[in-house]
Amino acid sequence: VQLVESGGGLVQPGGSLRLSCVASGFTFTFSRNGMSWYRQAPGKEREWVALISSAGETTDYADSVKGRFTISRDNAKNTMYLQMNSLKPEDTAVYYCKTQWGPRSGYWGQGTQVTVSS
Repeated sequence: VQLVESGGGLVQPGGSLRLSCVASGFTFTFSRNGMSWYRQAPGKEREWVALISSAGETTDYADSVKGRFTISRDNAKNTMYLQMNSLKPEDTAVYYCKTQWGPRSGYWGQGTQVTVSS
């Protein structure tokens, strides 16, 4: 299983970014896995941000991002997204996707840097 995140960058406070996570692998079936986004800020532990069920019908968010971030997926494209709005400096972190549960759970991507600064 390979997970590749993209879409990070530098954005001003109040701005928006959309992260993508593309999944691939020999026997990997993306649509059978629940997926999550995590983030890790400098000097802090990695924390869970959001999750989405295999078919996308169930989502959940950390309190710190609820109402500002939206997780979604397109199983036809083996891709998960994280739409981030109203970004704050404290959202600055490396963002990772992870196969959260299912046949190929526990795989991580390499991460994408998000920096929120004026």
